[in-house]
Amino acid sequence: MADLGVILGDLAAESQAIDDVVADLPASDWARQTPAEGWTIAHQIAHLAWTDKKALIAARGSEAEWQAEIEGLLATGESYVDDGAAEGAKTPPRELLEEWRAGRAELAEALAAVPDGQKIPWYGPPMSAASMVTARLMETWAHGQDIFDALGVARENTARIWHIARFGTRTRDFAYKLNALAPPHEEFRVELTAPDGTTWAFGPEDAGQRLTGSAVDFCLVITQRRHPADTDLVATGKNVEEWLGIAQAFAGPPGAGRKPGQFA
Repeated sequence: MADLGVILGDLAAESQAIDDVVADLPASDWARQTPAEGWTIAHQIAHLAWTDKKALIAARGSEAEWQAEIEGLLATGESYVDDGAAEGAKTPPRELLEEWRAGRAELAEALAAVPDGQKIPWYGPPMSAASMVTARLMETWAHGQDIFDALGVARENTARIWHIARFGTRTRDFAYKLNALAPPHEEFRVELTAPDGTTWAFGPEDAGQRLTGSAVDFCLVITQRRHPADTDLVATGKNVEEWLGIAQAFAGPPGAGRKPGQFA
């Protein structure tokens, strides 16, 4: 597992890759619809800035401050995340971009200062600083994909997505529980082809059920940016097939994912 400094560096680089794409967009393009229904490019950036603020409260705030966030979630219900994105999307693009830049830098500083062994509260299970950074990397990459798709820009993926792939395998049981299902007792073998052509392997080598295919496609599925049918992933075993249908690496209620053929 990479150390905290490495993951923070990869998060910064992934954020900058998105920043580079949106920085010179005219204001009209910030209103362009993305594959997430009802979300424009402005919504996507606003959501990243909003979530960074919530993560900063979790990492640096008091227990009472975080409890207030949870009470706000419970009072608002399922529109909590959408409301945050919609409110942020009203901000002028240049101002919103600067807000995201400042917020992600402040969050990185706060996460780097979290003592070893300390857990950070979150909407799902509490996490270590390294897991929180990985979760931010996963979400940044996922929402960035919506932006790339909206603009019709090909994305250049790198070894940074190793963190996301690993996170996807480690959140398998979390996805089952979100869907009120019992996780399988046995571990799966996951073998993925990395962007540079090498193989990333997770799980026991002698596992009876396995998943193979592109690491990029796996990350797209566990972030629900592609339907499994539109990827090259091959599932061997009924439990692996079931997992692909519900895989979700992000916190919150079960996501709707993408429709098959949406990106054909």
